[in-house]
Amino acid sequence: MQKSTMLLVGAIVWISACGGGTNDASRSEAIGNTTPGQPVEIREPDAGYAPAFEGQTRAPGVKTTTPYDVRIVTDKLTKPWGIAVLPDGRFLLTEKEGGMRIVSTDGQVSEKITGMPEVKAGGQGGLLGLVLDPDFATNRMVYWAFTEPRNGANLTAVGKGRLSADEGRIENPQVIYRAEPAYEGDKHYGGRLLFDQSGNLYVTTADRFRPERRKHAQDQTSGLGKILRITKEGQAASGNPFSGEGAAIYTIGHRNIQGIALHPQTGDLWITEMGPQGGDELNLIEAGKNYGWPVITYGIEYNNDTIGQGITQQEGMEQPVYFWDPVLSPSGMTFYSGNAIPEWQNNLFIGGLNSHHIARLVLENRRVVGEERLLADQQQRFRAVVEGTDGALYAITDGGRLYRIGKP
Repeated sequence: MQKSTMLLVGAIVWISACGGGTNDASRSEAIGNTTPGQPVEIREPDAGYAPAFEGQTRAPGVKTTTPYDVRIVTDKLTKPWGIAVLPDGRFLLTEKEGGMRIVSTDGQVSEKITGMPEVKAGGQGGLLGLVLDPDFATNRMVYWAFTEPRNGANLTAVGKGRLSADEGRIENPQVIYRAEPAYEGDKHYGGRLLFDQSGNLYVTTADRFRPERRKHAQDQTSGLGKILRITKEGQAASGNPFSGEGAAIYTIGHRNIQGIALHPQTGDLWITEMGPQGGDELNLIEAGKNYGWPVITYGIEYNNDTIGQGITQQEGMEQPVYFWDPVLSPSGMTFYSGNAIPEWQNNLFIGGLNSHHIARLVLENRRVVGEERLLADQQQRFRAVVEGTDGALYAITDGGRLYRIGKP
């Protein structure tokens, strides 16, 4: 069996890999099944609900055949959460405790960028996702999601500001949107941002965790448990499907969305959503649709009780394209659009937190037809994945690492 080799060169660790890296039998439980055509998941399900259609879960395993390298660019970050690629190939990152940093491709980490509004860090809250303005090269505007303290409680808010010319601070920061209502607590904020093709901003939120708060996901007047679509100024975007108090809402019925990406060819909007125990979801998003939480789910409570009526389907509510049971614990994700590794083109790469790997999904006709686990031998909580300007994938972890995954 092939095993990864590690060579320490200065502060950079290289991990040579061929078609997915380590295949060490001692880590088979973490890595899963490596037999092509068999599902990668080898554990018993937690919830065990039957899928609504063939291929909705446990797709056939696939294996990358193109040789690639895995490199730890730096391990000097502190709880990184969001990552964006700057025009020159460097990376702008958020750290959950508050503040941003810039990291170069050779591992140089900047001082903390100052000027951010107050962040309520703790639990799952803090400084979360970020995205560059489509015109960043000329206006240097940055948008970020964060947990904002609010009258003894907190909520998911969206801020924007200009990165100074010396890259040391955010100038003229302002909060452009708040996902009401605010609650005390430190869980379920969503917090990913993405610009659409028309220059409007998608914002993902969450249900704030407690069972009595789940109702907000179905409430068209609440900002919780939603995908929102707003302008750069924080107003409801033109063409949104709802009106009145819910004018900023794009879709409803979500639990905790931490991954969002546009397909590079079709323009389809995809999200990953954390379920409870069992039932993490991959969803294809369409305006105005209801994605079911908490009425339908493929998961169960953490004490093994059913959720609601224990149903997985209901008229008028969307089915996930794919679900994981046991969970992937999905976070940030990206589609691969490069040509350095042709077999990865249009594949979806999803950071897994308590699953400790990056999931590679092969999609055909809006269905998952293959799944692979990457970097499972690293035993890291992968928080987000992006594609760099060099055609490689870059992933950040809760442990403070930035990985490069691609051709040497």
